[in-house]
Amino acid sequence: MKPAHIAIIMDGNGRWARARGLPRTAGHRAGVEALRRTVRAAGEMGIRWLTVYAFSSENWSRPKAEISDLMGLLRLFIRRDLAELHHNGVRVRVIGSRKGLEPDIAALLAEAEGLTAKNTNMNLVVAFNYGGRDEILRAAQALAEKARAGALDPADLSEADFEAHLDTAGIPDPDLIVRTSGEQRLSNFLPWQAAYAEFVFLPCNWPDFGREDLAAAIAAFEERDRRFGSVRPQEAVS
Repeated sequence: MKPAHIAIIMDGNGRWARARGLPRTAGHRAGVEALRRTVRAAGEMGIRWLTVYAFSSENWSRPKAEISDLMGLLRLFIRRDLAELHHNGVRVRVIGSRKGLEPDIAALLAEAEGLTAKNTNMNLVVAFNYGGRDEILRAAQALAEKARAGALDPADLSEADFEAHLDTAGIPDPDLIVRTSGEQRLSNFLPWQAAYAEFVFLPCNWPDFGREDLAAAIAAFEERDRRFGSVRPQEAVS
């Protein structure tokens, strides 16, 4: 069965650029083109949910010039591609902390969400200024405030209650997480939501990622036996 929700850790822009003797900024620009290709391909393949790890909360430690270039690319992507996404019926959602963002960046993210809010063909979730531990901590703080105000009994707290306070509230957990560049780790990406996701690690760097790579990842997923901690019926009685 095809995955309903694919999440991608878009890794390897810097390595792609270094291998070609180019500055890291060239790798990020090529990575944006790969993102465009992937969103289109996912829509054509009938993928209902696509989440991309665009900028982590840890990425602020990178050199200021690189961060400035990344913010510029985000501005360009939204201004250049938002109309096409909207025309194609793509709903954009952004997860991650909005605290401390530059006002124009925060406004662009809100514009993307607002303009596409009623679209139903596909969902594009952009993880921006996102860190999984930070997300969980913020959810715990919100629940603690409710408990302190007497609006919540901690003894009655359920997984559903907790998930309702995550950035991904209302978004299904990913079925498949893909990471490019050959690295094999989550890097603080959706740690709660990835509990039962399948993982595919690809050797290609993100700027080289294309429709064929997405199809290969989906094919690998379709070969997996997903049991969610259970066993096959025949194994249960043997």
